[in-house]
Amino acid sequence: MKKATRQAYGEALAALGKKNENVVVLDADLSKSTKTAIFQKDFPNRHINVGISEADLIGTASGLATTGKIAFASTFAIFASGRAYEQIRNTAAYGNLNVKVCATHAGISVGEDGGSHQSIEDIALMNVIPGMTVMCPADATEAEKMVFAAAEHNGPVYIRFGRLNTPVLFDESYDFKIGKASTLMDGSDVTIAATGMLVAEAMDAAEKLKEEGISVRVINVGTIKPLDGETILKAAKETKFIVTAEEHSVVGGLGSVVASYLSEMHPTKVVKIGINDEFGQSGDGAELMKVYGLSSDNIIKKIKENL
Repeated sequence: MKKATRQAYGEALAALGKKNENVVVLDADLSKSTKTAIFQKDFPNRHINVGISEADLIGTASGLATTGKIAFASTFAIFASGRAYEQIRNTAAYGNLNVKVCATHAGISVGEDGGSHQSIEDIALMNVIPGMTVMCPADATEAEKMVFAAAEHNGPVYIRFGRLNTPVLFDESYDFKIGKASTLMDGSDVTIAATGMLVAEAMDAAEKLKEEGISVRVINVGTIKPLDGETILKAAKETKFIVTAEEHSVVGGLGSVVASYLSEMHPTKVVKIGINDEFGQSGDGAELMKVYGLSSDNIIKKIKENL
């Protein structure tokens, strides 16, 4: 079964709205694409379309948050992290407000929209903001649980969602907690720490390498900030090296976060798989993932090169 995390986001919002009347949703004229239209249908009086005005999106969400509302603000990742960066930093985060920036269409898997609309630096931008919690779901199930967790969390949150339909890895029993990574497979030779769409690729790579006698640990890093240092440190001590895998630039993303942490705690080789300091291009989303090496085949290749 495959399902886009943006679809799960829209469905989760509607479910959350039924349970919490303080939840309000804002969008910048993209509600059909971000899937906040699902919430809008059920709660028209709690959904605000600010128009094509991303700075107003965050400013209005922040204003609502000062009145006790839990404001979910949505647009494409390239606009949320780019056009509205100052408002996210100086209004939502500086004020430690309950603004949940839920950005869809992240990464190169957006596909045909091209390099100008493929956000490959949003995690880095959000990571550097003081007090910001940064999350990226591996599948639709985790996406839904992140939305509910974000509503319970006090303070600003950034969640990154995708456009492509991707494999559903978990069932409803999956336990998600902010700041806690999940070890999906145990292994003793090498660790793959992956986030978002690359978790499924990491699992596939680990299964194939197992058949060749290579033992791979797979960690799903759903929360990139705050990083689950305990789980990463344990993996660094128990396996030979760590491979990070993400649909994001290797500059400032998960790989950089993991490498920075381990450089102080337990110097370990970190092999980063992601976008190598270049822009994306127009093309089929699934094909672009392969072109840029965001695949189980490339993960396998990198592990064998470094073993």
